[in-house]
Amino acid sequence: MDFTALKDHPRLLIEANLEPLQGTRFQPTGFPDLGAATYVLPDKGKTQMLLLESAQSVANRLETSIWDEANQDIVAPLQGIPYVVVKQNDKVLTNSLLEAHRLNSFYILEGKDRSFFDQLRVELDAPAEGAVDFHKLAQVLTRYDLNSLLHGIFLAKKEIAGGRFKLARALSGFIEAYNVAVVSSGGVKNDRVNPQADAKKGGGNIPYHREEYTAEKITAYFSLDLAQIRGYRLGLDLENLLIAIALYKIQRFLDRGLRLRTACDLEATTITVERPKDFELPSSSELAKALPSMVSAASSAFADPPVTVVQYKAEESGKKK
Repeated sequence: MDFTALKDHPRLLIEANLEPLQGTRFQPTGFPDLGAATYVLPDKGKTQMLLLESAQSVANRLETSIWDEANQDIVAPLQGIPYVVVKQNDKVLTNSLLEAHRLNSFYILEGKDRSFFDQLRVELDAPAEGAVDFHKLAQVLTRYDLNSLLHGIFLAKKEIAGGRFKLARALSGFIEAYNVAVVSSGGVKNDRVNPQADAKKGGGNIPYHREEYTAEKITAYFSLDLAQIRGYRLGLDLENLLIAIALYKIQRFLDRGLRLRTACDLEATTITVERPKDFELPSSSELAKALPSMVSAASSAFADPPVTVVQYKAEESGKKK
């Protein structure tokens, strides 16, 4: 996989035009106490905009794009990359690819079994005061959870460098809708047994209001911070692997991850590289073909075996660690 065209650029910027798979309406992200995130452009309010999917949500979707839910395993092209599996009573509970905070997961670092926590603390070997070594952090994350180098991490534990180990997302994205209009509708939840039953308990016929949107244009934006990846100082094989994984995640998200909600099913109509213009975006199939050998080339930096198993035991009530 040739990434020579990226070597002098700090960012890789990708845009994808999206359309509803059927019809013209879509359901936006709803935020507590806010509803849909609408705003106007600085053109005297002429253009109504909508944040269709936040950076946080897109990050979560990009992370899960490489997890095969049907087979409960990482997708085939990425077999061999390191991550942490959490087991409880010999049953798989979760893993660092699916956890919102990756290695900083409650189930990885807050259980009664502290062996992996202590292992991280020793390998990071951070001073109580002074600057922390982010190159060493990158090496440790490469060993145990490569995903964290793309999606960021905050090891918010006072025992590990006083909580000073923090990486921003290298891969991020969001979706905006341009020139939107509200589509107001509604319906009724019917109670076929007793239309007059107590609505507070979920009974009876309950009418409801619903708002969806139409838009002149829907665009997904993705940014890969190439300067941050180079700043890890992990060598060319790992740099190229991280770039390839990021592009593979974007392609899989656009190909099969755009059913964002029940009433928001989108498809990508065009995908373009906005910066650098001379970079040709590899397809999902090209990346899938190249990734196994790239994983193998970087494998000496991974834990052996690459999947680390952590046993989760909940703290007994009323007892300290």
